[in-house]
Amino acid sequence: MSSSNSRSIPDLFRDAVGQLAKLIGNEFELARAELSDKASQAGRAAVMIGAGAVILIPALVILLFAISSALIRAGLSDPIAYLITGAGAVVISAALIGVGLSRLSGGALKPAVTLDQVQRDKVAAREMVR
Repeated sequence: MSSSNSRSIPDLFRDAVGQLAKLIGNEFELARAELSDKASQAGRAAVMIGAGAVILIPALVILLFAISSALIRAGLSDPIAYLITGAGAVVISAALIGVGLSRLSGGALKPAVTLDQVQRDKVAAREMVR
């Protein structure tokens, strides 16, 4: 029953452990690469938020004065014109911040590929042990 191609149980176990170690190392490499990609994505989103805020501030001030001036010329009192203009600015700012925050959400930054691969590898490792 013993042939030159058959291997002993310790040899098979050693190979299985070696393959499992290599698999875990590959998982770490995949996780590192995916987390690096997600960190880059978060960095780009933060840059977009910052650039939008920097450009928006002076432009918004000028636009707010122009809108308020137009509302005053249309017959509204000064305080009402400024209040309407300020409320519009708040809505626009909230929308820009919301877009930036959605790009930083946990779901968008989740290392989904790595997590899926770890689940598949966990099943494969269980099968190897059996």
